[in-house]
Amino acid sequence: MTTEQLKKLEKDLWDSANSLRAYGGLKAADYAVPVLGLIFLRFADNKYSHFEPEILEEYNAEKGTRLERTIEAIALSKCGFYLPDFARYDYLLSLPEDQSLAKKLREAMEGIEKYQDDKFKEVLPKEAYFDIAKKKADILPQLLKTFSDIPKDATGDIFGKIYEFFLGEFAMSEGQKGGEFFTPTSVVRFIVEVIEPYAGKIYDPACGSGGMFVQSATFVKEANHDLNDIYVYGQEYMGETARLAKMNLMVNNIRGEITETNSYENDPYNGLGKFDFVMANPPFNVKSVKESTVKNDERFYKYGLPKNKGKNTNDSITDANYLWISLFATSLNENGRAGFVMPNSASDASNSEYEIRKKIVDSGIVDCMVSMPSNMFLTVTLPATLWFFDKQKCHPERAEGTERKNKILFIDARNTYHQIDRAHREWKEEHIQNLTAIVRLYRGENERYLELIGRYISQTLEASKEIPETFTAYQDLLKTSIANLQQYATGSKTKLKPEVLKKVNECGLFQKIENLSIIPRNVTVIASNSQSRDFGKAISNSNDAQLAFAQTLENYTKDLQKTESDLKTTKDQLLEIWTLADKHLKIKGDKDWNALNLNQTKTVDELHQKFKDTLEKVFYYQSNMVWLQSRFPEAKYADVVGLCKVADKTEYADEQDYSLNAGRYVGVDVEGDGLTRKEFSDKITFLKNSFQLLTDLSYQQERNLFSNLEKMNL
Repeated sequence: MTTEQLKKLEKDLWDSANSLRAYGGLKAADYAVPVLGLIFLRFADNKYSHFEPEILEEYNAEKGTRLERTIEAIALSKCGFYLPDFARYDYLLSLPEDQSLAKKLREAMEGIEKYQDDKFKEVLPKEAYFDIAKKKADILPQLLKTFSDIPKDATGDIFGKIYEFFLGEFAMSEGQKGGEFFTPTSVVRFIVEVIEPYAGKIYDPACGSGGMFVQSATFVKEANHDLNDIYVYGQEYMGETARLAKMNLMVNNIRGEITETNSYENDPYNGLGKFDFVMANPPFNVKSVKESTVKNDERFYKYGLPKNKGKNTNDSITDANYLWISLFATSLNENGRAGFVMPNSASDASNSEYEIRKKIVDSGIVDCMVSMPSNMFLTVTLPATLWFFDKQKCHPERAEGTERKNKILFIDARNTYHQIDRAHREWKEEHIQNLTAIVRLYRGENERYLELIGRYISQTLEASKEIPETFTAYQDLLKTSIANLQQYATGSKTKLKPEVLKKVNECGLFQKIENLSIIPRNVTVIASNSQSRDFGKAISNSNDAQLAFAQTLENYTKDLQKTESDLKTTKDQLLEIWTLADKHLKIKGDKDWNALNLNQTKTVDELHQKFKDTLEKVFYYQSNMVWLQSRFPEAKYADVVGLCKVADKTEYADEQDYSLNAGRYVGVDVEGDGLTRKEFSDKITFLKNSFQLLTDLSYQQERNLFSNLEKMNL
């Protein structure tokens, strides 16, 4: 299934399910969990059907021997669960109308859970369907039918994506409440790309619905690593959300555990110094945690407790932000990495939070700070900050950490985003890759930067292959329409009534038709080597080769832009003529007009849009390549004003007093004025001095005025 097909399927499924919700007068909260349960049932049936021949073959081979096992035991070893006949999706679909579907769904889910280990029992929403059935009896059968549209050969990956899509849509519908269990996928993907959890133990003490784990698994699979090399540990306070997370693990075939518990109070995994990776989007600014709850837990007190000083503050924590930060730091093993979300206020927090931050920074584990755009989260409208820890920096004997031991990378990504709608933003995949490229250059992984540029080149070349086809169809239609229009005009001049001919001449219609022309152009793919997807890969080890080819691409795209502009001019002229003809010649009933097939307004617009869409694909990948190459032309890390800055201890400790706000370091990029930094500075100094002079003069004039008034006894 292609990406486009999957997106269409997701949209169609959501539209169908959402229409039933509206029809039944249900809130998103009423039907979110039941719908996700049905997706799981469809997934379970697909997966079991795939393994069923193997299960039956092994069962029949062992039957009657000393090695004989139950079919349930074989299914668990092959598939991960046993699916009884009464839990099969087709069986549920074919139930007579007089059967209680809610009851049958409960029985099906009980049948699946019966043979699971304790971790995944009491996970499926067995009771959730009765309330829906009470509201409108026909909703459940229709919902069941909706998800039967998922192809029977759809794999776990497909189901995982559908499941995450629905989680996101439900979260969007729920607003504030939805943000409690869902972190936007693009944010999670960036965290994963930076910390790179290829293998090891992954921990999220505020795991919500398990999105961090899903994206980790996706990352592992895309890197062609073994999914069994990771094991996840999640904690979630809300019971229903914890069950969503467990279903998410099952749908995505992720090994791990989810514990329903309060992370401040309990440590079910004995997590001090245990984990290879920590990822989290914890609740912000929680003020209900008592000091007595955490004061004896090293996970929280190692760097100090965020406690108010003064009277009447016994047993009080200012807020939990720095409890979480301490937890993430202390949960890492000696080589661990962490990536997590914090409100911007945590980067500059004062008092006891300042002392904690100072200790953490001085320990050397803070690796990177990324300021995010506003409106990236459902629950937070103000910008947040991504923190990254890397304990490998603390090992001076290791080459990978030595260069960064007392350095922190600051990235200001507040102006990097895609606007989804008026209230929500996201990072597109290329935003994620470009920002990650900065981190990798900072780590000295220059070859991975070149690989990314090579990939953009390949994607640009691949996209260019579609151009000749869309261009030819569009240009040919314009040529044909012009020729037929001129033929029509020639034949019509002698047929028109005098009063009609007068109006036509007054508006200049025939003259416009006569002047209409098109200069035949030709567009091709860039070069013969662009026929190969591997071209970008072939030059990915040479920055010089990439820069040289980038110039070729720039010339190519400029020519394409000129071509599109010229054709659009012709198209607009043609549409104007068709409008005039429709007004003055009543062409709808004109046999000659119809015989020449001149009713092509809609088709011309459609073909122009197709050609333009094809060009935009080329421009898009090329623009991302240019975005990186213009900032890092030597394929090495460099500070970029307004974007990124590597600060050493003198800067972050002495000059900025341990602030971790990226804006304090990267500065402001001044664009569009044609000035160098010195020229801009000189200009601002001149304006400042001029303003001061004018201010002094105004004060002098004011004094003179009052002095004169006094002399006049006024």
